[in-house]
Amino acid sequence: MLLESTPPQTKTDFPLVANPDLLRRTIRPFGVYAIKGLACDGKRLLALDSLRGYLLQVDPTNDNTTILNPLHVEQFIDAVGLALWGEQIWYAQGNRVYWCTLKDFTPRAFVTLPYPVDGVTVWHSTIYVTCQKAGYVLIYDATTGQRITQFALPGVGESNLTVRDEELWVCDRTEQTVFCLDRATGEIQYSILTPFDNPSGIAFYPNPQTGEDLLYISYAGEEAYIRDDPNNLEDPYQLTFRDRTFIHPLHFYRNDDQHYTLSNGYLVEMSYVEEISPLEAVPLTQLEWRIAMPAETLRQKVLAIEPIGHPFTEEIQDGQKIAVFRFDRLAPHEGRLFGWKALLEVRCIKYYLTPADVEKAPPLALDFQTRYLVDDDDLAMDSYPIRRAAQEAIGTETNILRKILKIRNYVYDRMSYGIKPHIDTPDVALERGIGSCGEYVGILLALARLNGIACRTVGRYKCPPFGDRHNIPLQPDFNHVWIEFYVPGVGWLPMESNVDDVVENGPYPTRFFMGLPWYHAEMSKGVSFEKIAAPDLPEGVSIGDLALNHVRFTILGELLPPQG
Repeated sequence: MLLESTPPQTKTDFPLVANPDLLRRTIRPFGVYAIKGLACDGKRLLALDSLRGYLLQVDPTNDNTTILNPLHVEQFIDAVGLALWGEQIWYAQGNRVYWCTLKDFTPRAFVTLPYPVDGVTVWHSTIYVTCQKAGYVLIYDATTGQRITQFALPGVGESNLTVRDEELWVCDRTEQTVFCLDRATGEIQYSILTPFDNPSGIAFYPNPQTGEDLLYISYAGEEAYIRDDPNNLEDPYQLTFRDRTFIHPLHFYRNDDQHYTLSNGYLVEMSYVEEISPLEAVPLTQLEWRIAMPAETLRQKVLAIEPIGHPFTEEIQDGQKIAVFRFDRLAPHEGRLFGWKALLEVRCIKYYLTPADVEKAPPLALDFQTRYLVDDDDLAMDSYPIRRAAQEAIGTETNILRKILKIRNYVYDRMSYGIKPHIDTPDVALERGIGSCGEYVGILLALARLNGIACRTVGRYKCPPFGDRHNIPLQPDFNHVWIEFYVPGVGWLPMESNVDDVVENGPYPTRFFMGLPWYHAEMSKGVSFEKIAAPDLPEGVSIGDLALNHVRFTILGELLPPQG
């Protein structure tokens, strides 16, 4: 039997991408494994696949991918960095910088460094080169090949760069950060957190829809996935890794007065639900169950919140919103579900302050001293090991920013991350040298407070950081806590507990020192996240003895660029 076929529709009849939103569209070039460089000539977006050696032209509207060097791919294998000036293409390979032309791909060596080159860009007759091992942005004259000057490279990881007018833009893979520098002096103007990890290339591209520049960042890394092996009948599912690379616009809003930059964010639905599941038969009467709710901050907006399973009343405790659930009676082995669901806007935030900016900070107010410089959470601040550590950590430093950073690095030098069934006091954890995020927090709080720095605990969960997985329920494996420290005259600044402790003995990244990525959910600032109370609550019975929690995030979509 023959079936009547429909003629294929033309591009006009059925466009593959209709009016793409370039402000939020992720570009995924075809057949590409590891993009390590981006460039733009004012019209075309070019990308460099370091693994395959492809120099690519990529259409941001539909991912259309064209190899520009089909007969010269070998010379670009393992190349990094990409710049385009006129007909010249500049790139790096190993410890050398090369250039060629779009008509003749014969490589011409420009300069050789003693260490591997990470990135290169061009502005008229000036060549900018980044080298992590040297620790500098090196600047050369394109005509003579002579080094003109150099200035310190921001960040601690491999970096790539581009130029726009009087600005030099550097993206650091380890720092997960883009730095905007003064092109003449190298002075950092501000920094921006990227929504994804492993940024590997950077370029400005004119958005044909708006006429304004889009700042494109490429990302290159690996992702874990479950592979189905049909040849292994007994164990067909295997954990393995695959290359993951794409290009996404980076948006930001700079507030100079308050020293912060907001960048990409997401609309997220978060739910926190307790399931009554007692380990023992524990009857309770007049039970009050308190759960902190998401906070309103510069980077986090609460659009809506509603109860799940049981109504709650809202109370304010030390400026924080608390959901209070009340039960007249809880019978042994009774089954209940209760909690809240919130709709949140969450963004990346990064503060940029120098020690000079806070050199003349006013003294800490008395009420902050009595509240945030005391041992109110088993911090062992009276113990000899913690007092000695507090002195060793800062030495003779007096500047508050340098002090808190030295304290953080001191803790990182002596601690390694490890999960334990319970949290020990800071003196015990510091002597052991291994601790969870909660134990890192305890040590940081104790050392900071002993040095006159007001600080508090913040938590409580992180959304799994998959910004491209929308409308899929995501469940975090653990809770999480970090701290905020207070700078008089500036305000509360965030600082991660253990996440930046990624390099043995440093140098440690500062991506989350005075910064938070979009996937942190802020609640319970300086107050307990969850508490229970009942007249007949047996001594020693905890929340974990009575209930199991269920935490879920769903990313509903990417937000529009932040505005002032």
